[in-house]
Amino acid sequence: MQQSHGRSEARQVCLEACCPTPLLGLPDPRSLASRPQSSSSVSRRNFASTATSSIFPNTQFTNHESLPSLQQAFSEFIAVYSQYPETDRIDQIRARDYFHLSLCNYTCLDYIGIGLFSYSQLHNSDSSSSPRPRDDEAGSTSSHVPRSDFPFFSISYKTGSLQTQLLHGGQESELESLMKKRIMRFLNISETDYSMVLTANRTSAFKLVAESYPFQSSRKLLTVYDYESEAVEAMINSSEKRGAHVMTAEFVWPRLRIHTSKLKNMVVRMKKKKRDKRGLFVFPVHSRVTGARYPYLWMNMAQENGWHVLLDACALGPKDMDSFGLSLIRPDFVVSSFYKVFGENPSGFGCLFVKKSAIPILETSTSLGIVSLIPAVGKKLLQLPGESSDDISNSSSFSGPIPMLMDSGNSKSHEVAIEHERPENSAAKMAQETDEITKGRTKGKTEIKCDGLDHVDSLGMILIGNRGRCLINWLVNALMKLEHPNREGARLIRIYGPKIKFDRGPALAFNVFDWKGEKIEPPLVQKLADRSNISLSYGFLHHIWFSDKYDEEKAKVLEKRSKGTGTGIRKEKADQVVMVVTLALSFLTNFEDVYKLWAFVAQFLDADFVEKERWRYTALNQKMMEV
Repeated sequence: MQQSHGRSEARQVCLEACCPTPLLGLPDPRSLASRPQSSSSVSRRNFASTATSSIFPNTQFTNHESLPSLQQAFSEFIAVYSQYPETDRIDQIRARDYFHLSLCNYTCLDYIGIGLFSYSQLHNSDSSSSPRPRDDEAGSTSSHVPRSDFPFFSISYKTGSLQTQLLHGGQESELESLMKKRIMRFLNISETDYSMVLTANRTSAFKLVAESYPFQSSRKLLTVYDYESEAVEAMINSSEKRGAHVMTAEFVWPRLRIHTSKLKNMVVRMKKKKRDKRGLFVFPVHSRVTGARYPYLWMNMAQENGWHVLLDACALGPKDMDSFGLSLIRPDFVVSSFYKVFGENPSGFGCLFVKKSAIPILETSTSLGIVSLIPAVGKKLLQLPGESSDDISNSSSFSGPIPMLMDSGNSKSHEVAIEHERPENSAAKMAQETDEITKGRTKGKTEIKCDGLDHVDSLGMILIGNRGRCLINWLVNALMKLEHPNREGARLIRIYGPKIKFDRGPALAFNVFDWKGEKIEPPLVQKLADRSNISLSYGFLHHIWFSDKYDEEKAKVLEKRSKGTGTGIRKEKADQVVMVVTLALSFLTNFEDVYKLWAFVAQFLDADFVEKERWRYTALNQKMMEV
């Protein structure tokens, strides 16, 4: 990994945030009790206790009409999280470059990942068809934003094995080369140490590794996921067909922390068995569903015990890859994904990085999934059916702009929009034209202009992290203040995983319960949220471990499904799940977004809310929602 200019910042964040939980084999925390506590540990504890005691103190809300107004809630929010106003640069960027979020009055809480381009960048090529609002107009509630006519690029599938592509590459347009360089620079990944391929989506990246990894000799696959993932399931299925022995980490109820002793036994078991050869350890750093963060030291332990490590970076927040810990651990594989624009069609592509020293171990495979970037022949945005929240880029054609930033060594820069009025069946000719345009500027540096990445780079990891920390912890606290009026202490919401915590991720898993204590099905909550212009997702928690004292609760919490996704013992475990509503905050999320979500959920305090909504939409001649 490259050493970024923010190395000192990254060192601080890694040591204090990435590795907050000691692993077995490290000094017992009890032995450190007598030592003076660091200022960081004190500030972490103070953060949680202050938030718990200061947000709506001694108050429970039993009626959605009793909630404070947005203005009142924001005033109390600022009083508790005094550092939040320091992030107002993000609000300025949102109003200027992502104004569609306000114009469409839509709250996006189902995007996980990084957008390449800003909304304004897509529309600047034809300002006449989509005039950008003035700053004082950014809060208007127009129901539609005209789409301008801008150039696109698409993806096309490559043939050949992953190893061949990594070693020899192949024909690559200047466009694709520049995009790869821009992404690697953004993720702080060194071209000297890693090779990169673009994939159709996240699932394709995982399958490529599974179909190329030498499971015949290194038989184990160990994954650490507290939720069901389409990409991980695809990897498991492919690995099992090739002879892999699949193992999974478990998560302790109710906070869903990693079951440390069990995972450690699986990781270090190979030392006791000399005949065992290393396998593949797949690690996500934090859960994209519950927001639980896991110490980087697990990857270090796996490496010390002979495992190859795949880091799933798809759930990492902006600039988290700048962490100093990552440059020390240097995983063998890294998977990430990018979509086009936050709040827009989420089609995009995946990125698979392979450490050059690991390429020789890969086996020849004929799997599909590697793609190229090419100038698009048409102008239509494509989003294929079946896109899932787990696969941000589940499309065979990704559309995005091709503005180029030319720096000729002086203070002026020029944007060049590539011509998009093109005849059919001329992809090769267009690729050649792209190369001619980009190579025509020989005096200076040429790069893809990605406003979305530039905005994140300009803000930095600490500023973005502080903003997300304030918003997600306020939301958790506010949701836990909602109680049904007819039952003392009966909360409307159950949160799964970490609650108020300094180092939790910006994702949240929860369920809504009616006044009888029965769970309202997550798909129904999602549909009702969508009708309130709030986008949520739902997913399945699994691999949950219950201690004896939670046996009775286990029977109530776990749900059995009639159809499993695996075979044998793994199928039996996979069927024991908890369906949950999920949300994720992006770096562009503001307080109004989380307040709107809180106000929406509070409506379920009305015992007749669901029934009223069902009748209301039936009366409007809309199809009745199925429960």
